[in-house]
Amino acid sequence: MATKIFVNLPVKDLKKTIEFFTKLDFTFNSQFTDENATCMIVGGDIFVMLLVDKFFKTFTKKEICDTAKSTEVIVALSAESREKVDQMIDKAIKAGGRESRAPQDHGWMYGRSFQDIDGHLWEIIYMDEGAVRKE
Repeated sequence: MATKIFVNLPVKDLKKTIEFFTKLDFTFNSQFTDENATCMIVGGDIFVMLLVDKFFKTFTKKEICDTAKSTEVIVALSAESREKVDQMIDKAIKAGGRESRAPQDHGWMYGRSFQDIDGHLWEIIYMDEGAVRKE
């Protein structure tokens, strides 16, 4: 059995968060969606559980990170091409997100980053594996 990854992120307004990520062409598993959470499908074995703050707190005794002041994680996703990186960032900005830093172009790797509507950081990268420097 393949290992699956479930990234769990707290959100303020689940409905608005679902609307945001739908505009980025993500889909959701309705079997794991209710008023407290949704399961966003990223890939075959990759999922992001978006949990309203109150429900998220039932999984931890720690405080939820204030994403306006701090970063706890950067979720990095690969893209098929440089164009797909730009398309995803453009969709994120149009949907209400913000670009979080200038594009990074290393020739063999190109990436951009955005903040979603809850302040979580997402990195979208394209890597030309054939051009990766062998050191």
